[in-house]
Amino acid sequence: MKLSRAKYEIIQLPDEGVLKMIEKVARTCYKSEYKITEDDSSAKDLVQKLLNRGHYAMIEFADMTIKFTVDRGVSHELVRHRLCSFAQESTRYCNYKGGVEFIIPQWMPEYLPDDDAGCGTDDIWWETYREIKDPKLVWLNSMQVAENNYLELLNKGWSPQQARSVLPNSLKTEINMKANFREWREIFKQRVAEAAHPQMREVMRPLLDEIKTKVPLIFDDINY
Repeated sequence: MKLSRAKYEIIQLPDEGVLKMIEKVARTCYKSEYKITEDDSSAKDLVQKLLNRGHYAMIEFADMTIKFTVDRGVSHELVRHRLCSFAQESTRYCNYKGGVEFIIPQWMPEYLPDDDAGCGTDDIWWETYREIKDPKLVWLNSMQVAENNYLELLNKGWSPQQARSVLPNSLKTEINMKANFREWREIFKQRVAEAAHPQMREVMRPLLDEIKTKVPLIFDDINY
């Protein structure tokens, strides 16, 4: 059994000329191309006006792709967003015979390992659980039992798509998510809010902070 932290990776962002691209597209609506400056001052001015007016259709021309490594529960929330493209690790075709990987909840910080750390052997966790009824150890034991049962089903001839039925929401999954900037604005607004699931906030808040440093203006008004 392996425990991992939730994380994200920026796969694709527009280049540094994204504001000028949005400006060029948007000025078609007003036939104001003559206002475009060589530097990005006119682009910044126009894009800010578009955001202030709620004219978000123009920022749909820019998009980005993020790869999330989260648990299955979080991924089920991500795919609720409609205007996105997804590519996700398949439990039908991926065979975890070498060991199952789980995302440890961020409310268990004392158990968070390094990215490449394992959590130990079956006997250690089972004996600890029997002696100490700590709810966090109940979780650890549940993951170990799930892995044991999954591997046993594989050994008895079940296919990965059959054996996966015993795996929990905490199973690690990797999911690539592509959306345009308008949709990402809505995603961030929902998923960094205090009402969002804590494991969703765990990845979305630092992602938003980093995106703000890489993409000017578009997400600056979204806070938590």
